[in-house]
Amino acid sequence: MTDGSLVSARLLVFRVGTLACAAEVDQVREILPRLPTTRIPGAPPVVAGLVNVRGTLVTVVEGWRALGQPQPGPAAPPPLETSQTQAPDVAGSTLILELGQREESGDGGGRRLIGFTVDEVLDMLAGGETTLEDRKGLPGVDPTLVRAVGRRNGELFIVLDVAALLGPILTT
Repeated sequence: MTDGSLVSARLLVFRVGTLACAAEVDQVREILPRLPTTRIPGAPPVVAGLVNVRGTLVTVVEGWRALGQPQPGPAAPPPLETSQTQAPDVAGSTLILELGQREESGDGGGRRLIGFTVDEVLDMLAGGETTLEDRKGLPGVDPTLVRAVGRRNGELFIVLDVAALLGPILTT
């Protein structure tokens, strides 16, 4: 692999549609249940809306739209006893990701938060647990969004370039 910074990285592996993806753990601030959003008028369709995470407004991006995946079907209704605590169409998780560079002051002023919806969080891998290879032509995935390709339990996953994927969305 040519990108040495990923060799020892810890990765969070998740699923968006049928696509297994990963992001560096250092970019993941937290994993929350799928959060209902407030739509932003005039925002591009890839933006699901805004959520309030402990007093901070965070823009949430639909993972399936950002990665060019087919729209997921409706989630199965929850069991009867939990139907009042979660809407049946809210499934999956919202990853709260940090974009930007850490500043020396340590206050995170150069970093922006963005939410990214995923269908399922699968695993967390340490650098030695998987072999990462240079990105190669992957059908249906823009190669500029892929930093590397890895293998987990015999299945391929792509390590996303989170800044390339989500950075342009923050500027629209």
